[in-house]
Amino acid sequence: MRPLIARRDPLPPGLRRETAQAPQPAPRAVEPPAARTMAAAAPEAPRDPAPSIWSYRVQRLWLTPLFRKLVRVGVPAFVLCFGGLVYFGDAERRAALWDAGQEIRREIESRPEFRITVMGVEGASDRVIGEVRAALGLQLPMSSFDLDLAALRDRVEALPSVASAELRIQSGGYLAVRVVERVPALIWQTRDGLALIDAEGHFVASLDDHVLERPLPAVAGDGADLVVGEALALHAAAAPLGDRLRGLVRVGERRWDVVLTDGRRILLPEQGAVQALDRALALQDASRILDRDVLRIDLRNPDRLTVQLTRPALEELERLREMERDTLSGERNG
Repeated sequence: MRPLIARRDPLPPGLRRETAQAPQPAPRAVEPPAARTMAAAAPEAPRDPAPSIWSYRVQRLWLTPLFRKLVRVGVPAFVLCFGGLVYFGDAERRAALWDAGQEIRREIESRPEFRITVMGVEGASDRVIGEVRAALGLQLPMSSFDLDLAALRDRVEALPSVASAELRIQSGGYLAVRVVERVPALIWQTRDGLALIDAEGHFVASLDDHVLERPLPAVAGDGADLVVGEALALHAAAAPLGDRLRGLVRVGERRWDVVLTDGRRILLPEQGAVQALDRALALQDASRILDRDVLRIDLRNPDRLTVQLTRPALEELERLREMERDTLSGERNG
């Protein structure tokens, strides 16, 4: 076998110079089209779809409802609170903000549409109107924001002559005070004098400070203001007595005495006072018992009627009894 021997053949001088002056690049091998297609179609290395451990933990944490709420609500709230604390931590900022708020409030309150210039009291007499105005003590004009209507209403209803009150601010700067005045129903004689009470037993006024439009029934005694309804019923039942009725007296805070103008009394029981008074009126119609020398008619025992005679009647009764005894004694001796 012949060995391969590489030889360098001499070149002509002209060709050698051209080659030296302009060297030609070596020819590049041409890749066949089939080789390029196979290289492009070669698959890349497969990628692992599993997330990393930190990505997995973040995703699991985000699926927690408490964490999502904390991020969406808690973090903004914390930022706002922290910022508010930092801002309002300065005393000068707080004072400036307070002064600005007060200035805005003063500007709003001083507007004409919020000013109260007139006050009117309705539904009461002139005397009660004066009492209401004195109790309110308002210095008009003033801002409606300075009025506490609930406190003013309580102040008006604290007056003895006022049953209820209503305060409203109307357009045009008008404060309307509507009052329901207590209506006197009885004259109550107390240790301090004569007082007027209504149908519920509330004190209305002193008799000296009030002008009565009509005569009122009179009652006396401790606890009479607690049973005004019963007193009114007795006064209605005693209407046939007319002007002879002077009033009712509460005895021992448990029963009534009917007092007539001539001093006579009808003693009523604790229970069934109206029915007992009707019995006395029936006796008056039948026998004119109140026109006789009777000082008291005692009806406290429903089974027995007791009367107390006047002193002249008692003396006359004793004289008649003495005459009767003498007559009986003479008949026995004869």
